[in-house]
Amino acid sequence: MMYIISGKDTNNYKSLMDQAFELRHKVFIDELRWDIAVESKNIEMDQFDTDDAIHHLSVRDGRVVGYQRMLPTDKPHLLADIFPQLCMVDFPRGPDIYELTRYCVDRSHRQSRREVGSVGSELMVGFIEWGLASGIRKVIIEFETIWVLRALQLGFFVQPLGLETQIGNQKIVASLVNFDEATLKSVRRYRGIDEPVVQFLGSLAETGGFHEAAL
Repeated sequence: MMYIISGKDTNNYKSLMDQAFELRHKVFIDELRWDIAVESKNIEMDQFDTDDAIHHLSVRDGRVVGYQRMLPTDKPHLLADIFPQLCMVDFPRGPDIYELTRYCVDRSHRQSRREVGSVGSELMVGFIEWGLASGIRKVIIEFETIWVLRALQLGFFVQPLGLETQIGNQKIVASLVNFDEATLKSVRRYRGIDEPVVQFLGSLAETGGFHEAAL
């Protein structure tokens, strides 16, 4: 199951969000050695964890084992404000374009670098389900270059925004990723599971997944 939580509601789901921020720390600070200032030894949060962020949490047996965050591009976000060197065209912006950031899977639930396991594929299905429910069909992703081809094979339309760049110990390319109902069918087929994975919590449950920026 994957829970969708608005940044406005994180205080109401503190246990889940603490696990998510701990997972971010384990992956991005401890494993990938990103040079990020952190206020807590075990928690990774940044200036984009605001009310505008949308948090996606993949949960197994009550534990958060996968995570990603969506940021509106008509407000501060990583590509425009932290990594502008990754973009060689006009920054894609608009209420119908979000940026997918901080994608991570707990080590115990990963496959190889070139494969997507149950949690990873759930996160993919989840952001498509969230997007289609919220009027969002385009996301910016700064991901490893090998995933451009993989995303195309899974049914996404991928438009690179710049050249490959070394960030930490990864080679990253910023891309605009388009998806639709056909993409959802393709990724569900890859998973071998047709059932929806997303459950909206808090204020998003009350609005059927729509949030202010998508109205």
